[in-house]
Amino acid sequence: MIPAAFDYQRASTLDEAVGLLSANGEDAKLLAGGHSLLPLMRLRLATPALLIDIGRIRELSYVRDEGDRVAIGALTRHRDLEISEALRAHVPILAHVAAQVGDPQVRHRGTIGGSISHGDPASDLPAACLALGATFRAVGPKGERTIAAGDFFRGFLETALAADEVLTEISVPKMDGAGWSFQKFNRRAQDWAIVGVAAVTGANPGVALVNMGMTPLRATAVEEALASGASGAEAASHAADGLDPPSDLNASADYRRHLARVLVRRALEEAAA
Repeated sequence: MIPAAFDYQRASTLDEAVGLLSANGEDAKLLAGGHSLLPLMRLRLATPALLIDIGRIRELSYVRDEGDRVAIGALTRHRDLEISEALRAHVPILAHVAAQVGDPQVRHRGTIGGSISHGDPASDLPAACLALGATFRAVGPKGERTIAAGDFFRGFLETALAADEVLTEISVPKMDGAGWSFQKFNRRAQDWAIVGVAAVTGANPGVALVNMGMTPLRATAVEEALASGASGAEAASHAADGLDPPSDLNASADYRRHLARVLVRRALEEAAA
C-alpha cells in the first residue's frame, strides 16, 4: 500500500529535532533507518503528518567505553554494533544479537534507537537490553532524563518516551566475563522470532523474552527461581508463568509457552557452559 500524504523535514542537530517535535506534537514522527516506521505507514497503521529525518545527526552514532559501562548512540546502526570491538570485548551478547537482526540490508540501515523506541515485542534488541539492565537517555524541551529499560516499555508499540522527546543514548553495564546466550526460534533466518530469549548470568543476572507478550519483558519467574537456587532446567520450567503470549498465524499461545520453556533452558545451559 501507499502511505498517506506527509511532510518531510531533515534535522541537522538534536536541538532542531526536539524543536520540530515540540512544534508538531503527536502529528510528527522521527525517521532514522525507517525499518520500523515505514511498514506501519504503508499499512496506514501510522499516519504522521510530518516525518523528521534525524538519520544524519552524526553526534548520535557512536560506541564508547565509559568505565564500567558502554554507551551507544541511538543512531548507531546494527552493523556497527555487530563489529564494535568495545561491545565484543565487554558486552558480547549485544554485538551477537545485532548480528541476528533481519538481513545485511536491514543491519546496514536500521538503528538501535529506532528498534528500542519502536518497542516491538517481537524485536531482539529490546530484550537484550532488558536482560542487561540497560538505561536509556532521552532529551526533550524540558531537558534530559534517564529511563531504566524495565520502565521503558509500556504497552504494544508504546514506550515511556514523550511525544516531544528523542532517545539519544543506550547505556549498558559491562558484563565482566558473565555467561550469556541468545536463542530464538523463527521460520526463516530473516523473520521475526516466534519466541526468543536473552540470558545473562554473573553478578547481575537477567532473562528476557521476545514475542511473549504485548511488550518486550523480563522472565521474572525464571529470575526468581534462579535466585532461590533452582537449577537451570527447573528455572526454565517457569518461563511462561504469568504470561499471556499472542496467538497468530505463526504460533498458538500454548506453542509459544512451550518454546519459551525450551529456549530458556537452552539459554541457561549455554550461559553456564
